[in-house]
Amino acid sequence: MTAKNRQIAVIGAGLMGHGIALTLARAGQYVALTDPFPEARTSAPARIRSSMSAMGLSEAEIARALKRIEIFDTTAGAVRAAEVVFEAAPEKLDLKRKIFAEIEAHAPEACILASNTSVMPITEIMANLRLKARALGTHWWNPPHLIPLVEVVKTEWTEASVAADMMDLLSDAGKTPVLVAKDVPGFIGNRLQHALWREAISLVENGICDAEAVDTVIKASFGRRLAVLGPLENADLVGTDLTLDIHENVLFDLESRKGPSPYLKQLVSDGKLGMKTGEGFRKWTDVQANDVRLRVARHLKRLDGILMD
Repeated sequence: MTAKNRQIAVIGAGLMGHGIALTLARAGQYVALTDPFPEARTSAPARIRSSMSAMGLSEAEIARALKRIEIFDTTAGAVRAAEVVFEAAPEKLDLKRKIFAEIEAHAPEACILASNTSVMPITEIMANLRLKARALGTHWWNPPHLIPLVEVVKTEWTEASVAADMMDLLSDAGKTPVLVAKDVPGFIGNRLQHALWREAISLVENGICDAEAVDTVIKASFGRRLAVLGPLENADLVGTDLTLDIHENVLFDLESRKGPSPYLKQLVSDGKLGMKTGEGFRKWTDVQANDVRLRVARHLKRLDGILMD
């Protein structure tokens, strides 16, 4: 179990950064939070309070967590005494490299440096660091204060002790860390997720069914057991022999193109960007879109309540 009262810095106070900060503060760590935009720094406490309130936390719990979060005007100030730094900036390689150059210039040499990204290669982000052995990736899933998983991504330089310390820190904060031993695009979760999405898009593109049918099939069948039965557990449950038989009869016909679907490209080209424009794979009214967001939020909070019991 990791020590409490560690000095943690979070660079970026947006959607991901504020969730990371509140998660670690709730776990008993001190968090130095900063953002280059003054309005983001100013609004961070209120957004953190709102997120914790939505989680159903008591006012006393919220107050305790907020007392452990200090807002800094600069990255240099936030990282000066940090033991661990989480960067939560937008997914732009040059920006992340610039941030880590500044972090390395001001943080203690023993400080662990972590980049939060969903798909960007950690090796490329950290390539210019002077002390590469203390750097790794942490892919927190959105919203970070509700989704348990954090993928801890090693590069070829990451020391085993650094990865182990990060795994302990995240476990202590109530997360479910998984070690990604090799830095590959998309890590584990997004590779699995987008393999599913590629086939889902292909089914619609080839006229096999419509988008609503795809979503219904997943939600009304194997999607119901995914939270408690992973795909390889399922393969072992039904038997690897049956799994092999199915693969021999199905895999040859699955979508295998290396690039994005032309159908998806055409949607984007036509400005059909999903709920934010009223149409993507399906048509959406504002009411329908809000209903989906609320349904997801209620589901995640309910699961979080179960996990916290």
